[in-house]
Amino acid sequence: MIENEEMKQAEEQYSASSIQVLEGLEAVRKRPSMYIGDIGERGLHHLVYEVVDNSIDEAMAGFCNEIEVSINEDNSITVKDNGRGIPTGMHPKEHRSALEVVLTVLHAGGKFSKDSYKVSGGLHGVGVSCVNALADLLVAEVHREGQIHVQKYSKGKPLGPVEVVGTCNDTGTIITFHPDAEIFTQTIVYKYDTLAKRLRELAFLNKGIRISLTDLRETLEDGSHRSEVFYSQEGLKEFIDYLDAGATKLIPDPICVTSDKVIPIDIALQYNNGYSERIFSYVNNINTIEGGTHLQGFKMGLSRSLKNYAEKNNLLAKFKGDLAPEDFREGLTAVISVKVAEPQFEGQTKTKLGNPEATSAVSQATAAALDTYLEENPKLAKIIIEKIVLAATARNAARKAREMVQRKSPMGGAGMPGKLADCSERNPESCELFLVEGDSAGGTAKQGRDRRIQAILPLRGKILNVEKAAGDRAFDSEEIRNIYTALGVTVAVEDESGEKHMDLSKLRYHKVIIMTDADVDGSHIACLILTFFFRYMFDLIKNGYVYLATPPLYLVKKGKEEVYCWTDDQRAEATARLGKGTDKGVTVQRYKGLGEMSDQQLWDTTMDPSRRRLRQITIENAAEAERTFSMLMGDDVPPRRQFIEENAHYANIDA
Repeated sequence: MIENEEMKQAEEQYSASSIQVLEGLEAVRKRPSMYIGDIGERGLHHLVYEVVDNSIDEAMAGFCNEIEVSINEDNSITVKDNGRGIPTGMHPKEHRSALEVVLTVLHAGGKFSKDSYKVSGGLHGVGVSCVNALADLLVAEVHREGQIHVQKYSKGKPLGPVEVVGTCNDTGTIITFHPDAEIFTQTIVYKYDTLAKRLRELAFLNKGIRISLTDLRETLEDGSHRSEVFYSQEGLKEFIDYLDAGATKLIPDPICVTSDKVIPIDIALQYNNGYSERIFSYVNNINTIEGGTHLQGFKMGLSRSLKNYAEKNNLLAKFKGDLAPEDFREGLTAVISVKVAEPQFEGQTKTKLGNPEATSAVSQATAAALDTYLEENPKLAKIIIEKIVLAATARNAARKAREMVQRKSPMGGAGMPGKLADCSERNPESCELFLVEGDSAGGTAKQGRDRRIQAILPLRGKILNVEKAAGDRAFDSEEIRNIYTALGVTVAVEDESGEKHMDLSKLRYHKVIIMTDADVDGSHIACLILTFFFRYMFDLIKNGYVYLATPPLYLVKKGKEEVYCWTDDQRAEATARLGKGTDKGVTVQRYKGLGEMSDQQLWDTTMDPSRRRLRQITIENAAEAERTFSMLMGDDVPPRRQFIEENAHYANIDA
């Protein structure tokens, strides 16, 4: 009876007045993740990209060639360009300044009009207005028609009308905004390196545009600020050289493909002596990380041209077997950039192009350019074909090794690896697999774990560096086979569109945690394991299943008081606090290995889900990640030495 009365009251209360209408930009503030992905560090930096994309669109339209980005002392951002300036006149339908309309109305902007922009990265029209909604202060300054117009906003609402504050003889837009701490509760501190990676990428994709980044928070010894200018005269050709800096090239210069018959197409590709395939695709400067029709067309054109040339010139006479599409892409680094007036993306995230016309256009352009290159460079063409034949030979060997892995998988009946200490839970969402460095640490982890949800797989020594090994050697490695078997997954295979995917339906753990010593060797082992996941199990990283454990570096003790510390600053603070201003009676233990901890200490600091610190492995910038892995794990020493010299002050090096 009581339940019926409550239901009746609920029905009466649910009336027309219950329906909320979010006006203006309130919807963005209510559900910010729907518009910018998340409200963590990634979403914070995405705000900058949205503003910069507006300036890039002006550049793509031919009206801008300089973009300046500054991180101000208060962590606000200023983006300045020398484009036409956002229109400030009265909007005919809204009866207010067009500037205010652009900054306060979703789906408002010149990008929906083909007369204003032929191509654009922000076709949904929510970019700069979303930034406005999620900033506690935004100042828009427009230089246009000889006047300087300024309007201020807070949380998406104008603080006053557009005002003319002076005169000018230039044109452009200056947007300064400060992210709202009410929205970005994790952090509002911008990372210079994160912004630099994206701006460098944009400079390569848009040759002839000068993009600068300045950090006004950091003053150098000479009184200047940390600053960098990104500019590319040759575009994708220089992008390839940048990505392949740590590789041994098979041909002296990248092969370039350009066409504008159906859609503007710009492609550069290079072969090296490595075993990885590294292809990056972009549509209107958007990184289509899931590929799409333009990527499919490139692969088709590449395979067709190379195969026809090899058969025509009798270069496959000694090869006994069939060539697979993937053989043509081993050791290949390529960047594909297309400009599409009306791109059809799969979803708001814009990660996969669906325009069918892109397939044939890119395929034909790629094949035509390659046909010409191969005919004009027969010696280099022979080197490329020899690389392809070697790849096919290794693929056949890898297939046999892969079949061995499949037969030994838990679904094949051969059972689990002998060293695996499995957990009792069978729901993958609740289960964790720790990949532990060495049997000693593995034994400690087995004793300290939660046996219900945590499994332990000790790894012997340093696993194979797959960056330097052909595919067949990777599957010859017992440690790598054990990882596949323990996880219960199959080797990634190529689908009809040329994309490689793993079948994760049998994945036994939704957290794969790499747990190594907090020293140089431990870091190297973690890097080797991550390289393996990046090259062979990328879908695990993509789906957020891979983590790094962070064991503490120090144990600070005084009497019965103990404090675990992960950084030098924490150690200093704990020492001062326990010693009450002195270090008298305070002992500091430096953990160089997991084996130095007891099982209880390891559980308390590194494995207990309620107290541990896990770092999830994500890929913010695929091209930059590819370059870094190749540089750090490849054969070329000078780029690696330069990287270490430039980043040594960020590292903890054991004496």
